[in-house]
Amino acid sequence: MKETMKAVVVRAPMEFDMEEVPVPECPAGGFLLKVIACGLCGSDLRTLRSGHRKVTLPWIIGHEICGDVVEVGSKYQGPWEIGERLAVGPNAYCGVCDFCIDGRYELCENYVEIAQKWHGGFAEYIAIPEECVTLGTIHRLPEGLDPALAGISEPVSSCVNAQDAGRVGLGDTVAIIGSGPVGCTHISLARARGADKIIIADIVDDRLKLALPFEPDATINAAKVDLVEEVRRLTDGKGADVVITATPAPIASVQAVEMARKAGRILIFGGLPKDNSKPGVDMNIVHDEALHVIGTTAFAPRHQRTALKYLASGRIPGDKLITHRVPLSEFKKGATMALEGKVLKAVFYPDEEFPPGRDICREGASVSPEWHRPGGPCCAQPGGGRRELPQVVRHW
Repeated sequence: MKETMKAVVVRAPMEFDMEEVPVPECPAGGFLLKVIACGLCGSDLRTLRSGHRKVTLPWIIGHEICGDVVEVGSKYQGPWEIGERLAVGPNAYCGVCDFCIDGRYELCENYVEIAQKWHGGFAEYIAIPEECVTLGTIHRLPEGLDPALAGISEPVSSCVNAQDAGRVGLGDTVAIIGSGPVGCTHISLARARGADKIIIADIVDDRLKLALPFEPDATINAAKVDLVEEVRRLTDGKGADVVITATPAPIASVQAVEMARKAGRILIFGGLPKDNSKPGVDMNIVHDEALHVIGTTAFAPRHQRTALKYLASGRIPGDKLITHRVPLSEFKKGATMALEGKVLKAVFYPDEEFPPGRDICREGASVSPEWHRPGGPCCAQPGGGRRELPQVVRHW
């Protein structure tokens, strides 16, 4: 085992780059993982931009991890062996709170996370502590699953938890506010669970274009039309059975309440800014229309098992979610593009693991070279400029 490795170190807000650091020691009750792929999460972007209250800089972030076990500790008692490839979620549950005792780990009152309590996965190696081995979210990969898709099973797991809580199912009309990677995941997941019509909204045409490969039944640019009125119109005045807020914009919570059908379920998936977390929701509507407002954030091991199955079967089209596959040595450039909104989902690979033939699309790229599928959000449309979507596109 070599003594040093390459890792992305965040030293201050908007100050991050590749550095040579010591390879972490293998924990006595844990194991050392050779990272194959690590996804870039929205929470990572917030940490890069402005830091994180649970992270003391300098720090290595990254919590959407897939890798190979290369060493186990002297007191290790886990079920995974050297050479096995694993999807590693960030959560380690306490096991003693009321919710853990009841098996509802997604509600654990004391859980801690990789990339917050322990260094994360934007590195060649990561130490997986005993806490994660004992009460964490670690799974073997389904046969043939792309390691990058295994890594992004982490955010998909949170979506599974949310839609379980909201009982999304057969015949539902689902409205999703926000067409980033979470919103697009919710489209595919709702479809897999039997939703009849799926509407997605955003305020930026380029973001709505990202949702088109996931085949929503309608797209709405809420900057051009009244979102509530359009959802009502598209549902014959009834409103959506389920509304999912996949954005931190406070107005989305207000709109969600106003566009939900009587007895509808509202899933508050995107947390709000701390200085603007009390939007003017009309609680009389919640009362009079018997609405169910549900907040969700984390997930349990059972949700990640489901996420991995959905990704392996193609019911969640992970290859459509991942628009950029980037060598770790290019982290600064790839992360900057993500911060500028030019990326739907980026996955980073240690350079020696970077998959051949997946790297560069030079033609039509507005920033060159890039590591993305053709037609991604950083590609200009033929003839220059970007294609503007109609205000509302109805596909049924």
